[in-house]
Amino acid sequence: MRHLTYHLLPAVACLLSSPAFAQSTEYLPGIEWDTPPVVEPGATDNDPPSDAIVLFGGEDMSAWENGENWPIKDGVVSAADGAVTTKQHFGDLQLHLEWSAPTKIRGKGQGRGNSGVFLMGVYEVQVLDSYDNSTYPDGQAGAVYKQTPPMANAMRKPGEWNTYDIFWTAPKLEAGQVVDPAVVTVVHNGVLVVNHFELAGATAWHTPPSYSDASPKGPISLQDHGNPVRFRNIWVRELKAPHGEQVREPMLHDHSTGERRPFAEAAGEASEAGEETEANG
Repeated sequence: MRHLTYHLLPAVACLLSSPAFAQSTEYLPGIEWDTPPVVEPGATDNDPPSDAIVLFGGEDMSAWENGENWPIKDGVVSAADGAVTTKQHFGDLQLHLEWSAPTKIRGKGQGRGNSGVFLMGVYEVQVLDSYDNSTYPDGQAGAVYKQTPPMANAMRKPGEWNTYDIFWTAPKLEAGQVVDPAVVTVVHNGVLVVNHFELAGATAWHTPPSYSDASPKGPISLQDHGNPVRFRNIWVRELKAPHGEQVREPMLHDHSTGERRPFAEAAGEASEAGEETEANG
């Protein structure tokens, strides 16, 4: 399949901006896309859509390793006695969860309402009561731990519920080597705090980030840092990119005449015409 080269771009821009062209001519990319699946949204934006996997819906922690050791009361689960880790492994995903630190403030800095959401088990989005609580910026709520602070502190008051919506693209590997880094976007209480951030590797407190043990899939873990933190309404969607195939080369369809011609051919002619005009000028 032929590709449009950069030296044709000025001619293409001129061609596409022509009023006559814009009114009658359609660009056809030549890609046949699969029809997107139908997903029924939840009753609210916090409720799981029809294709979501519910990891905690208020009744049990059966989706998690060590889940039996986290106490559940009134539809809320509390961190206790070690981390919990999903039995299922995920690659690209959308994760929703809600969490709360105690109304009565206990501790300060990293010792106050500390937990973490570990994507693929090793990439942490920090959970911390950061409301009027001074700490290092890349360790506060919404941070990709020790790699980037959030763009804003969107914490609610202690005791109130916070919402994380996390959009995760797993690292891509070829022959065991990372060729594309992991990418994460975090929305905290409706506020975009991390925007398409490329991770330098696994997050850690004591070592630099590294992709030495990277894999295409992994579990989700919730940390027990020894601080009281509660969770509810946890669900995840596995994400798949739209699929399409290039079945024909890009074309221009002139609706006034019914004529179709290859886009590269038209762009080439426009480029030649532009060069001739410049030479004669």
